[in-house]
Amino acid sequence: MTLTSAKAVPMMGESLLEIDHKKEEKRIIPVVPAEQEDGNVEYKRQVHHAAAARLRSLATQMSFRLDQGNGVCVYQVGVEDNGCHSLLDYTSVAESARILECIGRTLNAVLLERRMIYNELIIDPDTGITQLAPPDQTLYILEPPLLGGLNTHTININQDEHKHEHEHEQTVRRNVYTRCELTIQRVETHLLDPSPISLSALTQSSSSSISDSDVTTVQDKLASASLNATAESAEDNSVATTLSARNIRIAVVGNVDAGKSTLIGTLTTSLLDDGRGKSRTSIMKHRHEIESGRTSTASTHLMGFRSTGEPIAGRDPIRANKRKTDDEIAREAHRIITLMDLAGHEKYLKTTIHGVSSGMADYGLILVNSRQPPTHMTQHHLNLCCSFGIPVIVVFTKVDGCPEHAFKQCKEEVSKMLRAPDVGKTPFSIRNEQDIETCIDKLHTLAPMLETSCVTGEGMEFLQKILFALPKRRRHEKKLNRSFEFLVEDIFNVPGVGSVVSGFVNAGELTVGSSANVYVGPTDDGTFLRTVAKSAHIARINTSHVTAGQSACLAFSLPKEVRKKLRRGMVVLKESPTSTREFDAEICVLKGEGTTIRRSYQAYVHILNVRQSAFARNIEIVNHNAIGLPPSHAATPDEEEDGIVLRPGSRAKVRFEFAKRPEYIRPGMRMLFRDGRVRGVGIITSIPKAQSVA
Repeated sequence: MTLTSAKAVPMMGESLLEIDHKKEEKRIIPVVPAEQEDGNVEYKRQVHHAAAARLRSLATQMSFRLDQGNGVCVYQVGVEDNGCHSLLDYTSVAESARILECIGRTLNAVLLERRMIYNELIIDPDTGITQLAPPDQTLYILEPPLLGGLNTHTININQDEHKHEHEHEQTVRRNVYTRCELTIQRVETHLLDPSPISLSALTQSSSSSISDSDVTTVQDKLASASLNATAESAEDNSVATTLSARNIRIAVVGNVDAGKSTLIGTLTTSLLDDGRGKSRTSIMKHRHEIESGRTSTASTHLMGFRSTGEPIAGRDPIRANKRKTDDEIAREAHRIITLMDLAGHEKYLKTTIHGVSSGMADYGLILVNSRQPPTHMTQHHLNLCCSFGIPVIVVFTKVDGCPEHAFKQCKEEVSKMLRAPDVGKTPFSIRNEQDIETCIDKLHTLAPMLETSCVTGEGMEFLQKILFALPKRRRHEKKLNRSFEFLVEDIFNVPGVGSVVSGFVNAGELTVGSSANVYVGPTDDGTFLRTVAKSAHIARINTSHVTAGQSACLAFSLPKEVRKKLRRGMVVLKESPTSTREFDAEICVLKGEGTTIRRSYQAYVHILNVRQSAFARNIEIVNHNAIGLPPSHAATPDEEEDGIVLRPGSRAKVRFEFAKRPEYIRPGMRMLFRDGRVRGVGIITSIPKAQSVA
């Protein structure tokens, strides 16, 4: 007896898949080209009972495909790596597509298109061989995303729309060969909640069935997508806007043992400290900082909030032992808090002064160790913030286990500092949420005081709420109509890229590319280097456009022999580059230790990112009367004849001259000068003779 099952004719009631299982045919029918290792296209036969480790691997793989496609990737579900059809039914393919959509949502990506492909294969009734069907018989149906998308819609090809909708309802419950094409896009929206189905829940879901409730109607999805589109269009939620208009920059200062780095580490990682420096080690840059516990360099760290005010956990949900990167926080957050960790030791005071001068801080956090009275460094930091007009918030740290009498004495001395005439702030203790609402719009006169502990978490919730409620103080978006101005803070030489500078966009906007001609300088001789800004990054995200208010990195096309001319304190301009060695400024000598300023007085000057030694060429008293100079302004007989002497509290117009090289400065910039400690502040009024190098 001869077996003829290879050519068996389908019996009545048998489905195509049942015949196929009987024959055990191999998956040898190509429907798409073979998969490539690189690129944004990924093939998957089926995501079946995936464990947690497998889901993490799939998420990493999807992130790679999104990066390869500049934020867009395509998944072919029900397809082998060699491009052949996997011969699966609709239920298996739909469940795999659902899991992949949930994984994409955890990566801040949405499903743009979910296209089901039916009737692509047929079985020849004469030969019993599975083969490709004619193109006009293939059925394509676009289904709405299960979790909602951007532009959810339904398009039916090759047939009448209503007829296809009816056929779809009948087809999804039949065992026909099906494959699916998913188009996934990473979006720059911050109203996008995490996936409603967590990765842990996906590990428990069944891969063999999907309930009817999971597949909602097209009309419901269209209505939901319409509402989501309206809400998203009401407000600009791009990463660029978040990092500029909704980015609050806060300088964190305080004495060396106040716990600045520990507080920032606790806020950014959402994990409490162990009392032995666990939190601070996650944000410190150098080995000697970790060993000594003292911060010696200025660094910035991002803390994100959702639109509801909920802080974003700094730990990666997929890689639990790894912190989230800046780009992940920026994509997920609706509001960004940039915390600038500055040095507290007196040895690094000049680094702290430069950080406050060039940091464009909206507010300042003054950290005080509650277990001991405030030191002279706390007074210096408070005066420094007040000199730049930065509102301050006082945070008492280490309140766990602090003796009551010690904390009471510390709080009294801090209140005395705040009420001093040169500070002029009124202390205001924060005890509940109503206190936050009361003081949040009065920070120009009030100084909120909070009690926190990074070990027990006491007061951390109030601190997070007040950080989220802080209004934006510096309105950089008002400077968009000015010429592009980028302040260089650091310089890098990246292999394969070239010269890269990091800094702050102080004014204007720039679109990088082969035609983005800019001027970088001034060099030691006062000239500018003409080059091309070929690429840019903001929060480690590649972008083609930078705008005022953003911290960014720019890559330049510079030859090797020119790269050595780059230095910190330079500026990147799009037009009208000028440099000068002299400038006029109206200054005020701060009260404090005895300070005598007269002609030829030399000090270290901080003007935004510029820091250089300068000396006074000429001094002119502001608003002096006809009777004569006040006694404090007159020189003593032992001093220079007809000279003017400035002492604490004096105001004058002084012409300064840089000692080493020309710099780019313009009227209106705020300046600070020091000789060991801060001696005075002022505003640049005019530039006597600027050298044009255009």
